[in-house]
Amino acid sequence: MKNVGRVQRRAFRSFLVAVLAFLPFAAAAEPGDVRTFKSPQTTTAHLRIHGSTDIENFAAVIADYQRLSPGTEVEYSDLVAQDIYSRFLRTAPRQRPDLLISSGMDLQTKLANDGHALAHRSPATAGLPAWSQWRHEAFGISYEPIVIVYNKRLLAPAQVPRTRRQLLALLRDPAAKLAGRVGTYDVGRSSVGYLLATQDHQLGSMAGALQAALGDNRVVLEERTGPLLDRVARGQLALAYNVLGSYAQARIDAGAPLGIVLPEDYTLVLLRTALIPREAANAVEAGRFLDYLLSPRGQAVLARQVGLQPIRSPSGAPLAPQAGDGARVRALRPIPLGPGLLVYLDALKRRQFLDAWRSTVQPQTAKPAAAAGP
Repeated sequence: MKNVGRVQRRAFRSFLVAVLAFLPFAAAAEPGDVRTFKSPQTTTAHLRIHGSTDIENFAAVIADYQRLSPGTEVEYSDLVAQDIYSRFLRTAPRQRPDLLISSGMDLQTKLANDGHALAHRSPATAGLPAWSQWRHEAFGISYEPIVIVYNKRLLAPAQVPRTRRQLLALLRDPAAKLAGRVGTYDVGRSSVGYLLATQDHQLGSMAGALQAALGDNRVVLEERTGPLLDRVARGQLALAYNVLGSYAQARIDAGAPLGIVLPEDYTLVLLRTALIPREAANAVEAGRFLDYLLSPRGQAVLARQVGLQPIRSPSGAPLAPQAGDGARVRALRPIPLGPGLLVYLDALKRRQFLDAWRSTVQPQTAKPAAAAGP
């Protein structure tokens, strides 16, 4: 098992670090920030994007696209995944953005399922793996391993959990080494956290026990990845569970004393997805931008500048994380796009899940969850 762990760690390092070695660290913009990227030449097209990737990092993608399309002006709104979804539904159809790019792949799937997505077919989308696109309306542009992040100064190598069972044992240690020092997403506020928590319950038999143990250890809850990683890097937390691997690797490359674990029992793989709204005023330009993101050039920029794992290899061929790369991929569990993601977005099922989650993770503050949907 130790040898397998070393293989996984080396493979993960080559998997992430090779594409992130030159990634600059930048503080995240505040949710809701909007930035307009003026066209380098006379404006001939406009593109409005709502995205959950930080503006500071995604700016490099927009700048490169404008080198290919210098007449395009781009307005980018930096929003959390939940706000991308809810703001879209609140906005009048003619005022909606031209492209949604979100880590909330379940919410994107729901928008497509409810008739809000425009179908887009092109050579760029045709070559995607089946699990990374749905009905030619929602498209994976990158995939994201979900990991455990720890502070190397606070946890010795022998203490670092490599599986959920080991994490559970550490949480149940009578010495209470992680009491008040472990963090994860607040699934009531974070749509990504909610998706990951429900996936854990579908895949892992110990999800409920782990959830209760987190509550017993006064788990620290955050809506976004950045604040969680800040706390771990500063030593306020020793460990964070179920967080985005690329964000953690970017901190490591910037000098943070962090370590990353791909859980050996299974490692969830989240898709960052793009969707063109049916009412998009600039749907043609949105399609061009989506094709750019899926092109070898766009995928390389996403990898180098944003730290997102490309859905295609450098040759342009689609990647298939379920097969063909030894120990690293055997534990990977990509979350496929499709109707299966809608199960826990049902209002009643969501309320029941959140009530159960709060009763164990936040037993002193648990309140009935709203039934208004995701």
